[in-house]
Amino acid sequence: MDLTTPYAFGKTGDMSCTEAQQKVRDELSKEGFGVLTEIDISKKFAEKLQKEFREYIILGACNPSLAYEAMSAEINIGVMLPCNVVIYTRDDGKTAVVFMDPIQRFYSLGNLDIEEFGIKVNEILERVLEAI
Repeated sequence: MDLTTPYAFGKTGDMSCTEAQQKVRDELSKEGFGVLTEIDISKKFAEKLQKEFREYIILGACNPSLAYEAMSAEINIGVMLPCNVVIYTRDDGKTAVVFMDPIQRFYSLGNLDIEEFGIKVNEILERVLEAI
């Protein structure tokens, strides 16, 4: 199932969240990305709100070379980094993998260099998604 929205793109599959998370990490690594942050939303909601929530992980991925390029062109771009990926269990039991859309994220800045950066990152993330 296609999970494309105005701000993200993704797909669903039959693997578990744990398997999907490992696959995402592996494919990101092949493209020079590392995971800087990991937030387990279900654990945080249980801890902070005493509420149950579906399995839901947010990964903050970064490619140091691309981040350097972007920050050299627009120093304040750091507020829009890293690239987030969410992996969660859907109501139907399938696993969703959704990437933020860097084109949409960076388009609003009005900086042509950053727009082109967004296109470049989008192409990489699309390859990662295809490989999952």
